[in-house]
Amino acid sequence: MKPFLILQLRGNDLAAQDEFDAFLKYGKLSTDEVVRVRMEGDDLPEVTLDDYSGIIVGGGPWNVSDADEKKTDKQHEAEAWLSALLDRIMQADHPYLGACYGFGMAATFRGATVSKERYAEGVEATTIHLRPEAQEDPLLQGIPEVFPAFAGHKESCQDLPEDAVWLASSEACPYHMFRWGQNVYATQFHPELDIPVIRNRIDIYKNAGYFPPEEAEPLKELASKQEITVPMEILRRFVEKYRR
Repeated sequence: MKPFLILQLRGNDLAAQDEFDAFLKYGKLSTDEVVRVRMEGDDLPEVTLDDYSGIIVGGGPWNVSDADEKKTDKQHEAEAWLSALLDRIMQADHPYLGACYGFGMAATFRGATVSKERYAEGVEATTIHLRPEAQEDPLLQGIPEVFPAFAGHKESCQDLPEDAVWLASSEACPYHMFRWGQNVYATQFHPELDIPVIRNRIDIYKNAGYFPPEEAEPLKELASKQEITVPMEILRRFVEKYRR
């Protein structure tokens, strides 16, 4: 089969490995079915879309909406590279699943405003509501209309990207999932994030401005009481649908 290309941007090795392992676990993928690129450190390759079944972009500490002077040279390089790749992805309507940062990049590329003005969510479970359009979407048919998912983002999409199909929202953040074309998907929530991984992320990012550091232990305890399964089913369906 043609592999999936997994793009990451987590400079912390534990956080990056946790995310990668979760993509494999819940996507039902083996290591020989993926190509992994850590955009924050690796050389950025020339990508031939037809070599890949699909492209998955994860989240991380970068913010699309940060001022240019706050971004590192590597972030500038990676965002220019990913924007050029998104141009080709969307021209070809090539399978893409962007989560968190991958959501923000896709939304920005389609002309939406991504900023910290409104709709941020803390590092915790949020209740996702599927919109009526989701019932017609091949990836979401039969998915529960309401389900919990882990989120945690400083920036959010302020308006729906041009020509996008609005698929899901939460009470705090209206734009949690959209589809552009037939095969380009983006989720603000994390489709790979389970309890052990979010507990690790809370420790890793407790000084990164997502929450006061003293709230780390209560947040971990709260996360441990959640039962999160539906987001992983969406990830599994994406891989199953586009595996070639």
